[in-house]
Amino acid sequence: VSKQVLGQVLRELQPLCTAEQQFIEKFFQLSHSAADLQVLEVSMRTLSSLWLESSLSSHKATMQLLSEIFSCLEAELRGLLDVCNKVHPFSCLQVLVTLNDFVLEEWGSSSALHSSFLSTILGNLLLLAKSNFKRCIGTLCREMEEAKMPSKMKGGILPSLSRFEQFVNFSQELCRTARWRRELDKAHLRLARSVLSSIDNLSSANLKVSTDMVMMENFHHIHCFLCQKEILCLEGVKREAKQRYSEHMEKYITQNLGQPLEKLHHFFEGVKARVAQGVKEEEVSFQLAYSKQELRKVIEKYPGKEVKRALETLYRTTRKYLSPEENLLPVVWQAMQQEFIRQYLELEHLIQACYAGSGIAMDFTLEDLQSYFSSITLGN
Repeated sequence: VSKQVLGQVLRELQPLCTAEQQFIEKFFQLSHSAADLQVLEVSMRTLSSLWLESSLSSHKATMQLLSEIFSCLEAELRGLLDVCNKVHPFSCLQVLVTLNDFVLEEWGSSSALHSSFLSTILGNLLLLAKSNFKRCIGTLCREMEEAKMPSKMKGGILPSLSRFEQFVNFSQELCRTARWRRELDKAHLRLARSVLSSIDNLSSANLKVSTDMVMMENFHHIHCFLCQKEILCLEGVKREAKQRYSEHMEKYITQNLGQPLEKLHHFFEGVKARVAQGVKEEEVSFQLAYSKQELRKVIEKYPGKEVKRALETLYRTTRKYLSPEENLLPVVWQAMQQEFIRQYLELEHLIQACYAGSGIAMDFTLEDLQSYFSSITLGN
């Protein structure tokens, strides 16, 4: 609505101001030919000082008369811009684009642009509109960076991300041409950096859930959004968001999965320490603390059915805290499965290397483990 109103006002004002200026120049014999104006602009230093003074005085007189006739015009237009800016949170961008488009499209081909009374006013309004837009972006960035996390926040997407998405969607719909790309790219990049900062601020927030989980989801969300929009100037931000998402997912998995076969891991940490001290792998079993009998005792603590039950509990806990709208459960669960299997294969390798021929093995095989994960996934 503000775009339509402002555009209509400018379109109706332009012929009125032009006609009034032409009348004054003709009636008071203050007009200059197009050739005179061109000489005035391009070759001033070649003109006689007397002719130049006369030309400038005539132009000044025209501007002075128009200023008196339209004495309140600029103030009224500034007031209109203020009203338009209040229509929508991002109306300042709409006002700026409307003004710029009007100057370029309606006046761009006119040789009278640089000497018209209206062009002076439009120039002042453009400066004001640019200032308002920069101030709006600056305020929005500060709001994102300084926003306090809700004390009862349990996860989900931060309001700053939604705000950023609203601006990007609004600006892309409005600025379809390349003429505003440079200024808009600066705003997009500045806002995107503030969004990343707002996510980083979560690390110091007192959340009721895993901080890494919330940061993972928010970095994932902004990465997916930027992939959809394909904004060239934000490619670096998109890559950074993906990297940060992966980092926090790894931390979240490590934090929640941990070492499900903890006592076995602890046992073999000691085994690896002995090997590092010079004990041969095949001789480790002769160490009292790491004998075959001790290994069997530890393995007995992890029967297959208990491992499966522990994985089911892990799945339910993960599903409970992940936000359903991000749909990260399949991704996180798959990553947990891969990490568990990696840990299992490492332990199996150590058993084969240090206790070869003993017949000692874990209560479940790799195939069993894969079936546990498969049944949990399908069953939920």
